Amino acid sequence: MSTQRIRPRPLVASQLVKATPRQAGGGRSRAALVARASESISRGSRSFAVASMLFDKATRERAHLLYAWCRRCDDIADGQDHGGTLNLDKANAQDRVEAIRVLTHRALDGQPTADIAFDALGQVAAETGITREMCDDVIDGFALDAKGWIPRTEGDLMRYCYHVAGAVGVMMAKVMGVPADASDTLDRACDLGLAFQLNNIARDIWEDDQAGRCYIPQEWLAEYDIPPGQHMKPQYRGQLVELARRLVKMAHLHDAHARIGAGRLKFRQRWAVLSAANIYGAIGDEVVTQAELAWDHRIHTSFLDKVGYSIMALKEAMVGSWEPTQDPKWTRGQLLVMARMEGPVAGVPNTPLRDEGIRRKDD
Repeated sequence: MSTQRIRPRPLVASQLVKATPRQAGGGRSRAALVARASESISRGSRSFAVASMLFDKATRERAHLLYAWCRRCDDIADGQDHGGTLNLDKANAQDRVEAIRVLTHRALDGQPTADIAFDALGQVAAETGITREMCDDVIDGFALDAKGWIPRTEGDLMRYCYHVAGAVGVMMAKVMGVPADASDTLDRACDLGLAFQLNNIARDIWEDDQAGRCYIPQEWLAEYDIPPGQHMKPQYRGQLVELARRLVKMAHLHDAHARIGAGRLKFRQRWAVLSAANIYGAIGDEVVTQAELAWDHRIHTSFLDKVGYSIMALKEAMVGSWEPTQDPKWTRGQLLVMARMEGPVAGVPNTPLRDEGIRRKDD
């Protein structure tokens, strides 16, 4: 019998362990990612689906890939399935945001995530130069909601709008090939996102209230003698109409400046962006038109309306947009500074404001 000592062997030989290779889309086929992303946008947003059909094929596919990630993040954060009724579990809200952040960073690192929407982000980021910082700006908006945050000032409101929509506008500009050093065009893309979100907030005041949320600044409510949490009471409906009109007026200013940036895009991109601007602008205008009845049902535009707004956009894409006569109060540069200075969000430390060619309004 041999007395030779047997050395224990590791379960896995260290020299054979290999790191997971970095692959755009987590190793999934691009065609599969695009197909699933197109299904997502058709379920989640008819307005964006219609407008995106006007893009050239490459831009349309990339827009759908980005949308799939945005939609999935929103659904995870709010307990939804492609929008619809909120199903919030406030006890785990911040954990859900952290999961979004981890999966997003993994996707950007070219690692598989086991979630096709996050793999879609990895694919489009690799193709367009979307950065981790851009994605984190969006995720920080979900983090604010997870904390039960409400805006105290108009600046707070606009910082939130930047996170959840203005930053997405910047990412969409990257999808359309706008270079990182074209700061003014990126600013205009941010303006479009801000306009969309302001119109959405005006339309969704009742739905947000049902979910325990309010995006109307507390200082605005105080200005109109509306007690906190009471803005949906019938006796305040007249004041609420004025507040909604105020939101929509701000949206108009950002929309007008967004159209300047749209004029610098390729023709089909310009047409698609202007179509989306018209569709979302119509939502805000309808809120103002319906006044006290605006929150008795959800306002939307019909398919024929969307076609009409796209035809209007075609004309504008050919002849150009009117030059705005008034500047919006809030700029991308200001909102980025605020976002970086407002303290840690959901456990994420402050990040310095990088020099991305962003100009303050007074520069």
